[in-house]
Amino acid sequence: MKDNTKAILFALLAFGLFSTHDIVIKTLGGTYSPFQLVFFSVLMGFPLVTMQLLGDKTVDTLIPKYPLITLSRTVVVVIGGVCAFYAFSNLPLAQTYAIIFAMPLLITIMAVPILGEHVGIMRGFAVLAGLGGVFVVLQPGQTDLTLAHGAALLCAFCGAYASVVVRKIGREERSVVLIIYPMVANFFIMALLMPSTYKPMPIQDLGFMFLTAAFALMANFCLIKAYRLAEAAVIAPMQYSQILWAVLYGALFFNESINWNTILGAAIIISSGLFIVARENSGKSINSPVTKNRTRFATPSAPPLSSLLRFRFGNTKTKSQQEN
Repeated sequence: MKDNTKAILFALLAFGLFSTHDIVIKTLGGTYSPFQLVFFSVLMGFPLVTMQLLGDKTVDTLIPKYPLITLSRTVVVVIGGVCAFYAFSNLPLAQTYAIIFAMPLLITIMAVPILGEHVGIMRGFAVLAGLGGVFVVLQPGQTDLTLAHGAALLCAFCGAYASVVVRKIGREERSVVLIIYPMVANFFIMALLMPSTYKPMPIQDLGFMFLTAAFALMANFCLIKAYRLAEAAVIAPMQYSQILWAVLYGALFFNESINWNTILGAAIIISSGLFIVARENSGKSINSPVTKNRTRFATPSAPPLSSLLRFRFGNTKTKSQQEN
């Protein structure tokens, strides 16, 4: 089997695991607050992540080389995690994914002021079209927009900012710093916010929380394997397979039906994202903020993929790149 085919299969498996993670969160979100879910998600994820961090033999401190930028990234990761859990708990799965899929578009925009990159006319039109697709999904003025819709949008913004920041400082900042700070911040901030909404969790629900941490970590490892086998441009479009899982899981477990606004809006957003990835990979654009940002929106129980890739392998070149 060719490397690209293997990579695509690993990526599809990864995003299937992420989607399964999300339906567990949605199920528990009907009972518990997002603060409590994030707290226990991080708590259950600590042992799994710690096992990975034990392999870091670098002799250095945990003091960030870019404290203010690292702090800003930590803040948005915490906010993004809560927003993601709240959105999944209160919106249909397909609608949540459609809104969060705007993240690659936002990465393209944020790369201009943060990374100093240039967005050409074609990619600019693609971004505008994609953002228009978000409006098609939301239907402002025709449907009641809720806090959950705002949470999904804010999650996309937070994920985009965190991704671009990693690209800006990632070569010099230790991966362990990028991994540990958001997890520790999530743990302590959620511990402070959780008591006002806390509900005792039976053992089976605690088991489900551990399961979400395991799903997230397994999914990240599958993505790492995929990125080791193929170019980022091959893997990046696979994230959109989650919309299929959303339709399936939504119908099977939550009696959700998908409306035409969501279908049309998601199609526009996905098409725009795919165009940007294709444009960046074609060599017609001198910059490629989307394909160079390996990310998945906030999953508090597992480290960000971009950090885990550098931590685990250091050099993230694909096999074909290494041979040339």
